[in-house]
Amino acid sequence: MAELDGPRKAPAAGGAARQLVVLCHGLGADGADLIDLAGAWGQAVPDAAFASPDAPFPHDAGFGRQWWSVADRSPAATEAGVRRAAPFLHRFIDAELTRLGLPADAYALMGFSQGAMMVLFAGLRRATPPRAILAFSGALVAPASLATELAHPAPVLLVHGEADEVVPAARSHDAEAALRAAGIPVESCFVPRLGHGIDQTGLAMGGLALQRAFTQ
Repeated sequence: MAELDGPRKAPAAGGAARQLVVLCHGLGADGADLIDLAGAWGQAVPDAAFASPDAPFPHDAGFGRQWWSVADRSPAATEAGVRRAAPFLHRFIDAELTRLGLPADAYALMGFSQGAMMVLFAGLRRATPPRAILAFSGALVAPASLATELAHPAPVLLVHGEADEVVPAARSHDAEAALRAAGIPVESCFVPRLGHGIDQTGLAMGGLALQRAFTQ
């Protein structure tokens, strides 16, 4: 089973990393799609290293990567896909923490679209919780299993454009309700007129969430 790899950025402050932020891209993209967030967020968390792995599987359409196929978008197929992909992400996080010489809890997860679904699923089920989970334009996969599989109440930030036609904002509203019902602290931001993307509002919210996460 091939291990994940992708672009990385050293801490903005220089020197050894004190934290790690793992960025998970969306369907049909790759790690290069999100690594520039290190520039946007590096000033907020200057001691954090950033890593943006390529998803484990080639995209069905023949370009980019995917965490799982969306040929079948049924809830059962989506859950099977995210469960298959989660071990790849877990191993990548563990390997990066070891490579950087960091404690097991010195990390945060961020994902966009399919990557947001990935970090919500995997992050809430990891034995050592992330300091924060940032989910942009995503959804909560397998909410029915959360009550029995939840490992910890890691804080979650949900950001979604209200004009998103790829993943409707209703998916993050549903996620927010399910996460709160499970006792997970959630902050949400629904951006008017924003489609399937990340704008300055989302960047600011993400930077603040990471600052809070790494100063606790």
